[in-house]
Amino acid sequence: MRSDLVVIGLGYVGLPLAVEATRSGMTVVGLDKNAEIVTRLNAGVSHVDDIDDAAVAGVRAQGFTATTDESAVAGADTVVICVPTPLSEHGGPDLTMVESACAAISRHLRPGTLVVLESTTYPGTTDEVVRPLLERSGLTAGRDFHLAFSPERVDPGNQVYGIRNTPKVVGGHTPACATAAAAFYGKIVDTVVQATGTREAEMAKLIENTYRHVNIALVNEMAIFCNELGIDLWDAISCAATKPFGYQAFRPGPGVGGHCIPIDPNYLAHKVRTLGYPFRMVELAQEINTRMPRYVVERAQHLLDRAGKTLGGARVLLLGVTYKADIADQRETSARDVVKRLRARGADVSYHDPYVPGWSVDGTAVPPAADLSAALETADLAILLQRHRVFDLDEIQRRAPLLLDTRGAARPQPHVERL
Repeated sequence: MRSDLVVIGLGYVGLPLAVEATRSGMTVVGLDKNAEIVTRLNAGVSHVDDIDDAAVAGVRAQGFTATTDESAVAGADTVVICVPTPLSEHGGPDLTMVESACAAISRHLRPGTLVVLESTTYPGTTDEVVRPLLERSGLTAGRDFHLAFSPERVDPGNQVYGIRNTPKVVGGHTPACATAAAAFYGKIVDTVVQATGTREAEMAKLIENTYRHVNIALVNEMAIFCNELGIDLWDAISCAATKPFGYQAFRPGPGVGGHCIPIDPNYLAHKVRTLGYPFRMVELAQEINTRMPRYVVERAQHLLDRAGKTLGGARVLLLGVTYKADIADQRETSARDVVKRLRARGADVSYHDPYVPGWSVDGTAVPPAADLSAALETADLAILLQRHRVFDLDEIQRRAPLLLDTRGAARPQPHVERL
């Protein structure tokens, strides 16, 4: 079957791209190994926060289809790879799914096709890993088919910036490859930015997330010593944010989550280590952000101690366990580490999150609290880990006997502390 586009990987990156491309008038096929996801999408049911069922049903009516059959690649003008790139057990990038996608493409690649990698990875992946695998087809990149890298910039839950109005960076294996990729994305997004090459485009993505990772670590470390110095860091940050130039506000929290910020800087650190250098800035940021769940539990213990209670046996209610506000995504959420540490100290942990009906950590269920008001009144301590807009903060402050706010949303009171 002929198509304008095949998107490989229908997760938080691939599905929004497939939807926007279909809305732009393209004939789009989504390819995914997960048969359940494919069946649900073909029935008009979404599994991604930012894409509702109506959107899937709408593009289905426009011709979008999902499949597990890799032969769909043979009829595509463009193939975009949007598969996950997690970290391996050794801390380096796991490119297994990228390699699998490339192997599938190579079996069906035809001359003139544009192949784009969107999966986040380290600089050099497109040329050193993707290109050789695709060229097993007998075709040569830059001569027989176009090859490019374009970093995904999906921000789950962002109501302002989506696929279309977020500038798209593209880097080609050759200038002609870059031109082909820019022409393709120009049909979907408002602005296309051409990088010098694939390595520069790969690096751009890592710069973006490493910048956030390091600055979050900075304010997380400040949160620790500001508490000991008796300084309201949240107020200080708000004051600093009034400066109209030379400053961007970052705020502390219980750790970092999601696929990008806890993981992407490690790709860069991995590449730097191959040169024989340590990437001290990233390694230190990782150390600081990773220890924040421990610090949250320490603060919780101190709060209970001052109230004449102990963490062992205390009923602790966690509010919001997703990695980001107002979405259901739990990838790399720091709430998991908080639960592990609370349990290790003997706390009785439950949670309330309207986006997460059921949740377990290390194979053991964390009891959900359906009635928030009742759960607050019976808890010894509530910890606000995620500031969902549906939370009534006034009620939470009023009903919780003790509240540790890791998001700076509550008013400091005798029974309320901010991180």
